[in-house]
Amino acid sequence: RPDVDETAEATPAAASETTAAPHPAGEAQGGSSRSLAIAALGVVYGDIGTSPLYTVRQCFDGVASVTTPRVFGVLSLIVWALTIVVTVKYVIVLLRADNRGEGGIFALTVLALRATIRGPNRWVLGAGLVGAALFFGDGVLTPAISVLSAVEGLEVKTPELAPFIIPLTLGLLAVLFVAQRRGTGRVGGLFGPIIIVWFTVIGLLGLLAIIRRPMIMWALNPLYGIDLIRQDPAAGFGLLGAVVLAVTGAEALYADMGHFGRGPIRRAWLRFVFPALLLNYFGQGALLLANPEAIQNPFYRLAPPWAVLPLVVLASVATVIASQAVISGAFSLTSQAVQLGFLPRMHVRHTSEREMGQVYVPAVNNLLLVAVVATVLGFRSSNALGAAYGIAVTGSMTVDSILAFTHLRRASPWRLWQLLP
Repeated sequence: RPDVDETAEATPAAASETTAAPHPAGEAQGGSSRSLAIAALGVVYGDIGTSPLYTVRQCFDGVASVTTPRVFGVLSLIVWALTIVVTVKYVIVLLRADNRGEGGIFALTVLALRATIRGPNRWVLGAGLVGAALFFGDGVLTPAISVLSAVEGLEVKTPELAPFIIPLTLGLLAVLFVAQRRGTGRVGGLFGPIIIVWFTVIGLLGLLAIIRRPMIMWALNPLYGIDLIRQDPAAGFGLLGAVVLAVTGAEALYADMGHFGRGPIRRAWLRFVFPALLLNYFGQGALLLANPEAIQNPFYRLAPPWAVLPLVVLASVATVIASQAVISGAFSLTSQAVQLGFLPRMHVRHTSEREMGQVYVPAVNNLLLVAVVATVLGFRSSNALGAAYGIAVTGSMTVDSILAFTHLRRASPWRLWQLLP
């Protein structure tokens, strides 16, 4: 039953009881499927949808000047990272690897363990636990960097508002974590329409800039990114650490599969989210071609002066929503960890009669809130959080790759030459 506390047992029997109650995610049809797609927008894609706030700026951090070749190279790397990592790896391939409708690092670990009954089980299990730890780290860093980067837009409008950035950030985060008890589906249903507005706005802002500088579309050529790395491999390696910020949220996308199912998640990405992100990134690149000084905050500089403050408000709401992806993913991960015996028993509350993956874990919610507040007070700016965020995301994605390779190599008809890329 929904909204009832359950004590998840660390036994196989309890695991089967917990996963057998509601229907598996993604089996809804018709209007229910459309509502799931809207809710998925609000929960799953908020994280990756707010990456344009800081990604381009981070890619030029420490660079002496903004040059045309670097703009084309950076944009090319971002576009192809979104295409290869998010679209191909996660949306097309990894969403197929589910364990009774559940996704995420533990589901992938179980699948890899089944594929290596006589193989190096300890290494597979160790990789899964490391990946889970990194994902929980992502669950702390994502709300901190996302909300901070949005509220920092106040400095673009009025520098005198800088002292209010930290208090406002903490207030927004407190509201987000308090709202979690309502359940993922209800929160997503509330957030979905707002995220639709967000993607529409950032897509239109980017489109207007592209119309003024259509030559930026040449950045679709991957050779620009390859040339940028080849000219200085050491600096290029560091640049890729910033480019990866564009794909943050992909690992949460997979972890949240149990909440909504693969169908709504795939449709929302391919039909709406991906095109809007491409438009905004290309728009920021077009703006930098015309005005290199805009690198101080290219996202907000896309908007006309009168629209900056409303955009800050919308971005602040969107980044609060962005944090929902990793928070709900952390709930799913905790529930699976308890069932597998990796964490002690704790209350896991099912919040939906129809979707088995929609859960709320009060203890994890409280711990995340404390950790996020400490992170904001410790780092105090989104730029300072960039490196730590990149480590958590790339580490988590690396473990996903290792486990997915192990599972697909042993338990699927995929051949080695197909899996290596």
